[in-house]
Parts: sequence; structure tokens; C-alpha cells
Amino acid sequence: MNFYLLQSFIKKIKMKTFKDLEFESMVSPLMKGKKTRVHFKNGYGASVVCHDFSYGGKDGLYELAVLFDNELHYDNPVANGDVRGYLTEEEVTELLIQIQNL
Repeated sequence: MNFYLLQSFIKKIKMKTFKDLEFESMVSPLMKGKKTRVHFKNGYGASVVCHDFSYGGKDGLYELAVLFDNELHYDNPVANGDVRGYLTEEEVTELLIQIQNL
């Protein structure tokens, strides 16, 4: 989907996007980065991280896991049985929209 059409669509329906995420810092001797969780009205949510051990974290990219009732949930069409890694901010937004539409 064209990025500008996607942004226009998001504004109309007020779905959460990457820009709505509020990250907290992860600072430990073993892991540095940031993390957040977001929950949606449909019971689903997402965990989004970027740290030294996440898929793509060393390159500044994000990893997303789908949640259901605040637990990891792999059996859904968004996750395809796993977490999704090496994601740009735009790709995280696209996945967040898919989760909100489940």
C-alpha cells in the first residue's frame, strides 16, 4: 500500500501507529535498547522492541510480537507463527493496523 494513502486512511479511522507508541529504555549490562507494549479494543496487542538481541535491533530496526490477552500469541495471520523482525517504523505501523483489524 502506498505510504501516503496509508497515512490518510489511518487519520480517518484513528488507528494506532508507530508514532503513538511510547517506548521505555532498557538499560542493563546485557541488553540496551527500548521496548513498549500496546493493547487494542479487540483483545489483541503488540510488543515492539529494539535492542541488541532483537531481530534487526543492531541495525536500529524493530521486532514485533503479537499479543492476545497480554500474552504472546503466535497463531494469527500477522505473526505467521513467530515474531516479526527487521522492521522499519512504516512496517511496524502496517502490522499494528493488521492487528487492530483482527
